[in-house]
Amino acid sequence: MNASPPDEDATELLEAVVPTALAGRRFDQVLAEIFPDFSRSRLSEWIKSGDALLDGRRVKPRDPVRGGEPVTLAVALAVETRAEPEEIPLAVLHEDDEVLVIDKPAGLVVHPGAGNPRGTLVNALLHRDPKLAELPRAGLVHRLDKDTSGVMVVARTLRAHAALVEQLSGREVHRQYVAVVMGPMVAGGTVDAPIGRHPTDRVRMAVVGNGRPAITHYRVRERFRAHTLVECRLETGRTHQIRVHMAHVRHPIVGDPLYARLSLPKGATPELAEMLRGFRRQALHAERLEFEHPASGETVRCQAPIPADMLALLDLLRADTSAAKP
Repeated sequence: MNASPPDEDATELLEAVVPTALAGRRFDQVLAEIFPDFSRSRLSEWIKSGDALLDGRRVKPRDPVRGGEPVTLAVALAVETRAEPEEIPLAVLHEDDEVLVIDKPAGLVVHPGAGNPRGTLVNALLHRDPKLAELPRAGLVHRLDKDTSGVMVVARTLRAHAALVEQLSGREVHRQYVAVVMGPMVAGGTVDAPIGRHPTDRVRMAVVGNGRPAITHYRVRERFRAHTLVECRLETGRTHQIRVHMAHVRHPIVGDPLYARLSLPKGATPELAEMLRGFRRQALHAERLEFEHPASGETVRCQAPIPADMLALLDLLRADTSAAKP
């Protein structure tokens, strides 16, 4: 689906009347009540820029309302994401006017950067729907590491963007991952350990006392001779969270270039040894995503199948486990 390019000068004028029940409230609070589709920070910016008027005049965010005044809001649909559209195939799991849910392949960078100006998910999204340029980060409200595969949701409207950001910050989005970790786990559990930048290696994250709160719940899905397939559920969404937390409990993710070292189990089959040596990415997949639809309020459930490289790894782990049985 290709839409026409966004008009950088496009403006939508929204009008409303302040309910008398809100008399005495601050203008920014009232605006958030009247126009819940937009984030409070964005509404505050529009008040300060004069795009949100109370009774035809500019006021301060803290100014009180009397009730009954007309409110006008000029929503400028400016280009917020500047990147070149590129025709990159996307596996779409769900699509409607408000949201797009995709299955991101391993190896695809999410955002353009100094080292990756092209060939990213943002470039692909702008080709599929050029109007996403009107939204922050082309509608992306969360991210996956380059070498993590799986489900991602993209907002297609300002209303959807604000609603999804609020759900994520309120921990109302269900995010389920699967990972192949080193070592046989006895049982599942919860890792509640703050995450921040590593004190000496700025590329890595680490469990640190002054980090941001981070909680990962995990359970054993399948146990092998020297590895485990775990299911992880995020309660928070910190950078590298599952990778750091699994390494913290001494079960790093297979293939993780930052938090794991190659370890071949004693007596591994030649095929498994070759697979482990050649597995160049963290064996981590965002399998399932559930959220409340921004318009209908219904629950959207999307699941991405485990990718071929992880399936091949799992098959060899099963064969190795069977070969080791007496």
